[in-house]
Amino acid sequence: MNTIVILSIPFCTMLFIDSDHRKKGYGKLLTEHWEHDMKSQVYGMLMTSTQVDEDAQHFYRKFGYKDCGGFVVDIPGYEQPMEMIMIKAM
Repeated sequence: MNTIVILSIPFCTMLFIDSDHRKKGYGKLLTEHWEHDMKSQVYGMLMTSTQVDEDAQHFYRKFGYKDCGGFVVDIPGYEQPMEMIMIKAM
């Protein structure tokens, strides 16, 4: 008998701290809370993304996330910088 395993990987779609409140530890607290919650649910990997022209990639790297790919939207009227996907083992 074959066993089918369906994996789900939590994907953080948006953590946004208003510019007036950045560099005060709120992003760190949000990220740590989310990671703790996902670890308590026994997820083995997390994913997030950010555009390559945003500083968030450096923030996530400090938490151990690494680049794993990306995509470009180049449809006229919808163009945007490359979206980079980042992953972290729990």
